[in-house]
Amino acid sequence: MILVTGASGKTGRAVVRALAGRSEPVRALVHGPDQAPRLLALGAQETLTGDLLDRATMERAVDGVRAIYHIAPNVSPDEIPMGQTVIVAARAAGVEHLVFHSVLHPHIEAMPHHWQKARVEELLFACGLPFTILQPTAYMQNLSGTWEAIVTEGRYPVPYSADTLLSLVDLEDVAQAAAQVLTEAGHIGATIEAVGTPGMSPRQIAEALSAGLERPVAVEVVPLEAWKEKAQASGMGEYQISALAKMFGYYNDHGLTGNPQALTRVLGRPPTSFGDFVRRVIREHWW
Repeated sequence: MILVTGASGKTGRAVVRALAGRSEPVRALVHGPDQAPRLLALGAQETLTGDLLDRATMERAVDGVRAIYHIAPNVSPDEIPMGQTVIVAARAAGVEHLVFHSVLHPHIEAMPHHWQKARVEELLFACGLPFTILQPTAYMQNLSGTWEAIVTEGRYPVPYSADTLLSLVDLEDVAQAAAQVLTEAGHIGATIEAVGTPGMSPRQIAEALSAGLERPVAVEVVPLEAWKEKAQASGMGEYQISALAKMFGYYNDHGLTGNPQALTRVLGRPPTSFGDFVRRVIREHWW
């Protein structure tokens, strides 16, 4: 049995689906009972409702599991205590393998939610458990938030420079890599950068979108203050707004790039290109 924490988010769902595709029994930890049916439909054998900060919940969650894929809620201020709770429960239960879903370049202090993941990595280094760390870059699927503007208005809005270089990765590739790391030998102690592309600028992304959609798509640079106002209006929390704004500021000044070779080695094939991803999205009518 493999436990997937944070299973109701887009990453958790993808990992559950990938593991179920390998006929692996999965226990999905979700925050609310209304999320359970969706995980069962994706192939989870069991679901458990609870809080990652609650030790009793984690003791029940790890009972009888051989491995854990730990995903914290996106941009959570409680990343470190959640990591501590999972690690303590895993050690007490004698879990054989703990895989942590981190982020590309977590040691950048200027991005607080990256920096918190680095602190969890430090806990893993000291805990004595067999572990693997997966460090994905920004998902190609993050386009879902702007897809309507892209398709209907030909706008690709970003809150940073149109020349910023970002490496991207297909979430499906990350999920496949997670499933392989959890089910195949040879990954204990590894830290794996899950990067699908070299650095791409928003201009290059817009060009690929234009080619795939066969209509013009142009970058629209949104002032960071305007992005904050929209985020506040959407109900996003203050910590999330602050952390993401700092991330966008870092992107604007420095970009965030990595190398696809590590993911290529894990997958046994080149990661999905951005062009292939766009064609798949259009073909399958996502979002």
